[in-house]
Amino acid sequence: MTKKRWLAMGLFVAVIVAADQITKALVRANIAYGTGVKLIPGVVQLTYVRNTGAAFSMLRGGRWLFLVLVVVFFAVIAVLIRKKIVSRPTELWALAAIGGGAIGNAVDRAATGEVTDMIEPLFMEFAVFNVADIFITCGAILLVVYMLFFDREKDKR
Repeated sequence: MTKKRWLAMGLFVAVIVAADQITKALVRANIAYGTGVKLIPGVVQLTYVRNTGAAFSMLRGGRWLFLVLVVVFFAVIAVLIRKKIVSRPTELWALAAIGGGAIGNAVDRAATGEVTDMIEPLFMEFAVFNVADIFITCGAILLVVYMLFFDREKDKR
């Protein structure tokens, strides 16, 4: 892979982290904790909540566990890339999205021990989440769909 592509992926990760941290800072500065502001009535609102756990508040209080998992995630990815087990652009972009989201949430955990969440769907009962969570989820879905349905090389491996 070219240096240009690596640079583009690094920039992608940085943009994810920046977008995540900026939205969290804006919510903390402008919305009272526990309250919400409707964005699209009946569809979505911004609700300022804090989460000390993972998705759906699982493993609450696991600050250091989550930070260690982020380090382990990046170490495993580095080994997979170095050994060329993961090398296709789609896989790498999906991992960059996941990595950017992981860093965004890790920044919160390292600084405060909790993650700021704010996006609350109103049309269904669901957890409140943030920009980092969106990239983690979309990156994971892209990676799984690609590996299951589009990676023809896997049959040869």
